[in-house]
Amino acid sequence: MFLAQEIIRKKRNGDALTTQEIQFFVNGITQQTVSEGQIAALGMAVYFNDMNMDERIALTTAMRDSGTVLNWDSLGLNGPIIDKHSTGGVGDVISLMLGPMAAACGGFVPMISGRGLGHTGGTLDKFDAIVGYQTEPDSALFRKVVKDAGVAIIGQTGDLVPADKRFYSIRDNTATVESISLITASILSKKLAAGLDALAMDVKVGSGAFMPTYEASEELARSITAVANGAGTKTTALLTDMNQVLASCAGNALEVKEAIQFLTGEYRNPRLYEVTMGLCAEMLQLGGLAANETQARAKLNQVLDNGLAAEKFAKMVSGLGGPTDFVEAYDNYLPKASIIRPVYANHSGFAYRMDTRELGLSVVTLGGGRRKPGDALDYSVGLSNVCALGTHINQDVPLAMIHAQTESAFEEAANAVRSSIKLADTQPEATPDIYRYIRATDL
Repeated sequence: MFLAQEIIRKKRNGDALTTQEIQFFVNGITQQTVSEGQIAALGMAVYFNDMNMDERIALTTAMRDSGTVLNWDSLGLNGPIIDKHSTGGVGDVISLMLGPMAAACGGFVPMISGRGLGHTGGTLDKFDAIVGYQTEPDSALFRKVVKDAGVAIIGQTGDLVPADKRFYSIRDNTATVESISLITASILSKKLAAGLDALAMDVKVGSGAFMPTYEASEELARSITAVANGAGTKTTALLTDMNQVLASCAGNALEVKEAIQFLTGEYRNPRLYEVTMGLCAEMLQLGGLAANETQARAKLNQVLDNGLAAEKFAKMVSGLGGPTDFVEAYDNYLPKASIIRPVYANHSGFAYRMDTRELGLSVVTLGGGRRKPGDALDYSVGLSNVCALGTHINQDVPLAMIHAQTESAFEEAANAVRSSIKLADTQPEATPDIYRYIRATDL
């Protein structure tokens, strides 16, 4: 018989917890037999004393098993269950292309996504910009769309990882969010509850990243790779650049539009292409759908060029209640802002540095993100045609296009964009789109 207070004391003193102690405590979180104060105390003890890899695996699997763990065997799928997760960024629209691309190559992608947090955009918020699309379908519809389209992108259902929901809300209110051990367990418990064979993890680096430094991002990537593989899911983490907006835009409907343009070949931002291909190629290799990166990239380019990836996206959208002709006629369905105008710099020069986090917050200020939980979003607002670092800016080349509903909102966003993008007389050194891969063999 365990006591919650003794488990807290043990971790407070810096000792490692056993798998059984962790399972007992997590069961108590789910069943409400441990108090908020006790959960907060354990969170703080972990924050200061950390967890070793065995403890992290035990916490992740106990939280994964606190609710329903999806099983796909009954559907008789003829391919691997694969997915990707991102720590969040600005203009990070990758999931919308990657899911259909992986499905078109023979994978099945049951992607359970979240809403925007702080300065980062949420995948579910983007799909909410599509009229009729159900981000919270029942289990039967979710499974049907995964089988029929090969991909379904939805929100977390109530029966998945209930322990994390309670633990996270308490961490959020007690300043214990920034623990690598707890972040790892929170991210992976939700992903692994989807019954995955393989996972590619996108850990962002730079001014728009969740983690404050490259070193912290790398530490999180290593932790996620070790814990996921330790829990039985083949996983690779990629460290990718978030020192500038990833796509050409930031804002819900604007990003959906760019995703469709990417899938149909109308327009592909080079940085967005490179990171999407890197993650998707890794998924195919981990899932056994490609022998190496060269083969994986060839397959992915083929399904982009022959239209199969766009077809999978269309099938997912219509299967989850959206328009049947959305890919062909997206402009008829996506909302548009009242004011769409460029913002120019006060002087000319090369775009040298970007405060990506502030650019993300400018979208929130326009109404495209939440200032507090429960806020209604304006899906039409945001930034498009955001300049890439190294672009020469002058009176003919704007910093970005602003999509706003009022003049005052436009001016506020324009000021934010001007202060977030620094110009210089020289071009900046190019940074990699993908800094490195962290695979199980690297640990």
